[in-house]
Amino acid sequence: MKNNSVMVPEAKDAMERFKMEAANEVGVNLKQGYNGDITARQAGSVGGQMVKKMIESYENSLK
Repeated sequence: MKNNSVMVPEAKDAMERFKMEAANEVGVNLKQGYNGDITARQAGSVGGQMVKKMIESYENSLK
């Protein structure tokens, strides 16, 4: 069962831009489409940066 699909299909482009922005911030060079050639460490740093930004956004919304 594939579980990495976007819950709201209309948000797919925004999530792709968010991922590219996070990758750029941590210095990982992603390309459009398949990125299976990056290391697990690089993929983890992109995902970690995305989570960090989401938490930061949520915390700011509480103020």
